[in-house]
Amino acid sequence: MNKVAVFRKEHFNAAHRLHNPALSDEDNEMIFGKCNNKNYHGHNYDLIVKVTGIPNPKTGYVIDLKILSDLINVEILNRFDHKNLNLDTKEFETLNPTAENIVIVIYNLLRAKIDSTLDLKIRLYETERNFVEYPS
Repeated sequence: MNKVAVFRKEHFNAAHRLHNPALSDEDNEMIFGKCNNKNYHGHNYDLIVKVTGIPNPKTGYVIDLKILSDLINVEILNRFDHKNLNLDTKEFETLNPTAENIVIVIYNLLRAKIDSTLDLKIRLYETERNFVEYPS
């Protein structure tokens, strides 16, 4: 059987503050630097969703990319685009919105909606040079 990987690239903008309330202000400043700005800061995130599987013999698709696009819009973009992740989302009320944590949250939201026979991998670019991937 031939597995094929299909990719969908999306984009969203969001603000956040990296902060651990269990640490002192000094420790937060030392660990997170400018990312600990009390007034938050933003990123233009690029999201790449990779789905791998055997093409369906009837359709030829691993997954219908229109369905995947709609799923990303509903589960991710509507939830996070133009939001303050710390203040506007339940996912990050108590979870520090690092790129590492964001990519895991995105993976879990999509994994719950994508056929379990398909492999899923999420790559999230926080900047042009900094990105994370889950699972690794």
